[in-house]
Amino acid sequence: MFTALPDCSLDRRRFLTTLLAGSAALAVGGLTGIRPARAASGPFTLPPLPYADNALSPAISAQTIGFHYGKHHQGYVNKLNELVAGTPLADQSLEAVIKTTADKADQIAVFNNAAQIWNHTFYWNSLRPQGGGKPTGALIQAIEKSFGSFDAFKAEFAKAAASQFGSGWAWLVKDGDGVAIRKTGNADTPAAHGQKPLLTIDVWEHAYYLDYQNRRVDYIAAVLDQLINWDFAARNLAA
Repeated sequence: MFTALPDCSLDRRRFLTTLLAGSAALAVGGLTGIRPARAASGPFTLPPLPYADNALSPAISAQTIGFHYGKHHQGYVNKLNELVAGTPLADQSLEAVIKTTADKADQIAVFNNAAQIWNHTFYWNSLRPQGGGKPTGALIQAIEKSFGSFDAFKAEFAKAAASQFGSGWAWLVKDGDGVAIRKTGNADTPAAHGQKPLLTIDVWEHAYYLDYQNRRVDYIAAVLDQLINWDFAARNLAA
């Protein structure tokens, strides 16, 4: 089942109204503004960031956000619109496109771009200004049940993110009445395989290279210590 994210498909007026109204719930605390969605020539649009470009600085700079969100994320939207033009997929939601094209060799380009739109939107909401710290409530209970302690979980999650070979993602997912860590390569996502993501860290080089060069470990530590949005993960666990 897919975790609810801002809809990127049809009915743009309803989408923008709903997203702007709910933006505070998706990114909690310390926000300096909301970036407007970009126009698109097709059924899919780039969802707004839930905070200003510079809101994650110094851990992630406005320059990185400009390239990562404004170029890479936008590029996936543009390419998906090009690929689905004139096909039945143009009338489907982003989640439906991912489900329809997953594991189909003749649809790999569509899947890659659709999944990357979804993954990146999920990533932006997995971060927040003045984040980090330690979760509470049912989420910390699930983490401690599955890993023994929060510190043990944090070490394992950082290790998974650092050891993902090449481009990809590290995920915290729901696993029965506990949680588990998963890694996916390139555009793959647990949501395409019946797993419920709670949060993610993007470990593609474009996520950190301008700020950290080859020091992926330092980027991961900064995200976990300063930016990770445990409120978003807790809402996903409860949903």
